[in-house]
Amino acid sequence: MLDHIAALRRTPGLLAMAIAAATPTLGWSQAAWPDKPVRVIVPLPPGGPSDIVLRTALEKMQPVLKQTLVLDNKPGAAGNLGAAEAARAAPDGTTWLWTTDTLITVNPHVYQRLGFKPEDLQPVMRAASFSQTLVCHPAVGVKSVAQLVAKAKAAPMSYASGGAGSPGHLATELFSATAGITMTHVPYKGPAPAMQDVIGGTVECGFLAGPTVLPHVRSGRLLALAVSGAQRSALLPEVPTVAESGYPGFDATFSLVLFAPRGTSEPIVNAMHTAMANALRLPDVVEKLRQSDQVVVVASPAQTAARLAEDSKTWGAVARRIGLSQD
Repeated sequence: MLDHIAALRRTPGLLAMAIAAATPTLGWSQAAWPDKPVRVIVPLPPGGPSDIVLRTALEKMQPVLKQTLVLDNKPGAAGNLGAAEAARAAPDGTTWLWTTDTLITVNPHVYQRLGFKPEDLQPVMRAASFSQTLVCHPAVGVKSVAQLVAKAKAAPMSYASGGAGSPGHLATELFSATAGITMTHVPYKGPAPAMQDVIGGTVECGFLAGPTVLPHVRSGRLLALAVSGAQRSALLPEVPTVAESGYPGFDATFSLVLFAPRGTSEPIVNAMHTAMANALRLPDVVEKLRQSDQVVVVASPAQTAARLAEDSKTWGAVARRIGLSQD
């Protein structure tokens, strides 16, 4: 707990988010909400795993809340455009933001102009967690993390990611620093084209999204060496974590997070949290998450704020080390 408090103090914006998450706001009754259609902004392109999971959850929530729930994709600028729209919205429970944690844990360290203040978004729930899978082309000739590290120390190597600042990019750079190696980054516009070039042998390896690479691991076109998170993947239970592969404590876990505009009342936040938590815990939703290599978390607002502060410290250090900056 002391570590979490210290992390919050080192990151003033996240400290404000934690205080907002833990401070009651009066003036609304839970029974009065929702009395209008509810919009959930997703600052990512449609069709991704997070999008699919949210649609499933909203379908379960709509009969309970008895209001229209709309998923509104607003991609652009690594999520900053949609986040800015959510941050400007009235804090009346009609607008929410569903996104990956990197919006708050990475973007403020990387973008000169975000278009919003992180403290204008208050955490509601860390809904689910996911990892990246370290894969290599079989011709690289490595079958374990130890062999990859030895090869990277002996000769130049490259790795693919879904883009600068993406989970795969960050996971690889954290791993490289931990293992004491350097690999050349080859960024792509998403994990799918990155995976295709690893399959084609243009790039040797990469930490990429589990659902993207799984069919090709099963077919033998890619070799999975490890997963980045603290726990093994349910889709690839035979593949060890990086921590199990000789680097204890290594953890590059990412999250899906629900936010509200700052000032949204505690009764409304609690009502939304309860409705979404109940939906995410339904067996068919848990299974859909599992099939997209995600695990249900359902953390409280205060727990979510603390985790965001902790991860912001980790990824901020990575961004500074590699000089990651975007206009």
